[in-house]
Amino acid sequence: MKRRNFIRNSALGAVTAGISGGTILAKESSKRVKHSFNLKYAPHFGMFKNAAGEDLFDQLKFMADMGFKAIEDNGMKGRDKATQEKIAKQLDASGMEMGVFVAHNIYWNEPNLTSGDKDKREEFLKDIQDSVEVAKRVNAKWVTVVPGYVDLRKEMGYQTANVVESLRRACDILEPHGIVMVLEPLNFFNHPGMFLSKIPQGYEVCRAVNSPSCKILFDIYHQQITEGNIIPNIDLAWEEIGYFQIGDNPGRKEPTTGEINYKNIFKHVHEKGFDGIFGMEHGNSKSGKEGDMAVIDAYATVDKFM
Repeated sequence: MKRRNFIRNSALGAVTAGISGGTILAKESSKRVKHSFNLKYAPHFGMFKNAAGEDLFDQLKFMADMGFKAIEDNGMKGRDKATQEKIAKQLDASGMEMGVFVAHNIYWNEPNLTSGDKDKREEFLKDIQDSVEVAKRVNAKWVTVVPGYVDLRKEMGYQTANVVESLRRACDILEPHGIVMVLEPLNFFNHPGMFLSKIPQGYEVCRAVNSPSCKILFDIYHQQITEGNIIPNIDLAWEEIGYFQIGDNPGRKEPTTGEINYKNIFKHVHEKGFDGIFGMEHGNSKSGKEGDMAVIDAYATVDKFM
């Protein structure tokens, strides 16, 4: 049985890096004015490593000095306990929030939750239980869940029922702790064959689960590819959206590098009163320090919607 951890950060090399104390802040941060962003944009480790250095602690300080109010780390669950605790301490000291981390092993090539297989369901629920402890340790409210691959031997209605049952049981674990799993629909180009692919489908599943611990992760990059119609779908699914992620298309780089009008999207979501996190789950369009700074400048540009 083949499984892979769902880790998409471009900073995978940083997963095993320690935190050395971070007494030296990158010189770049002292040369730039701290931005007062309207929204909680969340970079990931490695996004600013050219400007801030390889040390995770220095990267966190750099993010805070640039005005970012949150961070997300898909690979947080794979870090050792001491590193998790140090990250949480630094986030608190910097006034930053913790965004999502991936809560479980994701099946990319064979069905798990869609199949209704009891062993695979119990494996998923064990992962969710383990993620509760990590979330509490790093003060995370949201964890990412992807229901996995389609079961080609079952009608979609049966698959949906199997997924809903697994998610309901996961909510029984999460609700007492106030933790929210956010379901991420993935596009057909990068991730063909996944059960959850569209926002209306995510809305249907969340309605069926009927729990405050089950919401949609609206990844704007994925949905631009899969269905477009971004702002109307945000409105239609609004009550079930718990988290956003960002990436322009084509290329999955920072805003302003592709076709998505992020300034209008951010303005719309802000006016609707969303106070959650926008995960910067994309790469940098340019290399080196220039590329790091280009990401910051892009967010400063699209954030000017007031």
